[in-house]
Amino acid sequence: MNWLIYILITIGTFCFMEFVAWATHKYVMHKWLWFLHEDHHTKGPGFFEKNDAFFLIFAIPSWLSIMLGSMKGMYWLVSIGAGIALYGLAYFLVHDIIIHQRFKIFSRSNNTYVKVVRWAHKMHHKHLDKENGESFGMLIVAGKYWQKVKNDIRRNRAG
Repeated sequence: MNWLIYILITIGTFCFMEFVAWATHKYVMHKWLWFLHEDHHTKGPGFFEKNDAFFLIFAIPSWLSIMLGSMKGMYWLVSIGAGIALYGLAYFLVHDIIIHQRFKIFSRSNNTYVKVVRWAHKMHHKHLDKENGESFGMLIVAGKYWQKVKNDIRRNRAG
């Protein structure tokens, strides 16, 4: 029965990470760590960005939780680390592959969720400075973006 608890902890941590990512993006990346995040909003030459450092910032607690939890037999801590790692994987897939097309996969998707998350992120990137941003989340998208995309789909079908 313990495995069920560990699975629930992993899923709960994964879900909680969306709110951690939102808050970190809004209150850390767009504030005192803007110097790392800025090049993500003003794309320069090359594949890598200083913004990629956030991969390590989030990977370290995941790795430490998994490693220390395994060493001490604290499998609830391993579950937390796994939830963080799984969120990191989802973030990478959605943000770097689906939205920014850093790897040319899913480039012509007609999936409504993909369209919504791309539009919300486009609205986030319309602000090239660290102030006045919107749509700081990643996997959970505000209703106004869903409505905009659904209206666009309806208009395209009708016209």
